[in-house]
Amino acid sequence: IKIASGGELSRIMLALRTVLKSENMAGSLVFDEVDAGIGGKTASVLGEKLARLSEKQQVFCVTHLPQVAAFGKRHYHVGKGIYKNRTRATIRILDQKERIEELSRLMGGDTVTDTTRKQAWEMLCRGGGHGPDAIAAEDGSAENVV
Repeated sequence: IKIASGGELSRIMLALRTVLKSENMAGSLVFDEVDAGIGGKTASVLGEKLARLSEKQQVFCVTHLPQVAAFGKRHYHVGKGIYKNRTRATIRILDQKERIEELSRLMGGDTVTDTTRKQAWEMLCRGGGHGPDAIAAEDGSAENVV
């Protein structure tokens, strides 16, 4: 018996949704760790496919790869911590500066530098029209963060 991982199942779902483009499909799609086991160019292609899919439907994607995250129209940070001996999860939308910091952290780990920030900025600019310029046009913030 072969069992598919969560990432494999998410990639299968992405492929099916892309092929079966139908008006009767669900309004929202959630992909959890669809990028498991991939990286580099493959991750960028996945990000592009998710961005195209999001033109027709709402897409939520849990990812740890900056190549995928850079294609999103919005970027949320999900955190987990202990509060009064209970595990709590938090979620918040990132503004433009925070988004660059988060992509930098995804690329460089705990070491965020001017170089990783510049790379994050460039990655967002290549992110299928959903980069900093698109965000600035939507929310009126045109501040250069690099």
